[in-house]
Amino acid sequence: MQLADRVNRIQPSATLAVFNAKEKLLAQGIDVVDFGPGEPDFPTPDHIKRAAIRAIEENKTKYTPSGGVMPLRQAAVEWHSKYLGSSYAPKECVINSGGKHSLFNVIHALINSGGEVLILAPYWVSYPEMVKCADGNPVILDTDPEDGFVPRASQIEKAITPRTKILIVNSPANPSGTVIPEEEFAAILEVAKKRNIFVLSDECYSHFVYGKARPFSIASLPGAKSNVIISASLSKTFCMTGWRMGYTLAPQEISDAVLKLQSQSISNPTSIAQYAALEALRGSMESVEQMLTQFSRRRRRMIDGLREIPGVTCHEPEGSFYVFPNVSGASYGDGIPGADTLQVTKELLEREHLVVIPGDAFGAPGYLRISYATSMERIEEGLLRLGRFFRAGKPATSTAATRG
Repeated sequence: MQLADRVNRIQPSATLAVFNAKEKLLAQGIDVVDFGPGEPDFPTPDHIKRAAIRAIEENKTKYTPSGGVMPLRQAAVEWHSKYLGSSYAPKECVINSGGKHSLFNVIHALINSGGEVLILAPYWVSYPEMVKCADGNPVILDTDPEDGFVPRASQIEKAITPRTKILIVNSPANPSGTVIPEEEFAAILEVAKKRNIFVLSDECYSHFVYGKARPFSIASLPGAKSNVIISASLSKTFCMTGWRMGYTLAPQEISDAVLKLQSQSISNPTSIAQYAALEALRGSMESVEQMLTQFSRRRRRMIDGLREIPGVTCHEPEGSFYVFPNVSGASYGDGIPGADTLQVTKELLEREHLVVIPGDAFGAPGYLRISYATSMERIEEGLLRLGRFFRAGKPATSTAATRG
């Protein structure tokens, strides 16, 4: 069968084989410790769930405007203004089916064939594939692990060409947990204005910050609006991954283009989920604060545990709910180096029944993405298995290896 070129340009997720193998083990009743999830392990707060039930009971189950119901668009710009300092009008907001959908729409609205999008490595796995799907050219720009993977404006400016249209930034970042300092964001904005490109800011993890870091948006900087597009998501902040709710904030011309695309693709986001999102954005942030307290404890334990493993190095991430250790200096089996993280993840699953994601999927071979969006008990067991894997020359049996 002759498929469209756009399908042949993109690659399936590099993590697919790991997840398929995990499912096979679970089906056999084997206890798998899963450090892979990119979603909080907490349930959607009750007040948000009740709002969805009310929407059903009140028959709010019809088509809505393509860009979302106006109260939700208003709530989105008000929430972003209150917590992240921006100043958008509701007409500059489009409600999307998740942050991923927002990014996809923006890239397809702006990129022509051969257009370049700068992507900072380590990067979220879908960025390059979205650009390829739009017939664009993803240009990967490596950041320095010794600098905590913080992108620098001077480095970005050198990579810009006449074909560059967009720079994608993600802070806090998936997979590294890097938080871009406010002063560096200001320098990046100046480069964008000088070179007439857009900064597409993926703010999926905006409130997952620790220590001295604070939630911040490049859209809060003076004069940002003309060169900044915000892709936001309720998935992580409000534990609403399955609800598929996100939104785009952008200058009117871009918002209109995103709206046009959306009207000819999904028509509108799910009506019921929109009313749940409205409650999330207008309701209390107490559940977010409680979740962050738990994540902060887990983060500290995960970092300390990884640093106890010989050959493993781990910078201290300021955000998200991932750690991104370098295991290329560690060894396993009969002294096999850990640099081949695709093989490491395969053997970790087979030998220790532990799921992690290879750094190769994020443009960073030699690293592993480890999520601490799981219980402290599971973190302790996972660290035990990981440490045993890199210390022992042959598989060992955990006391929790199978379900009773």
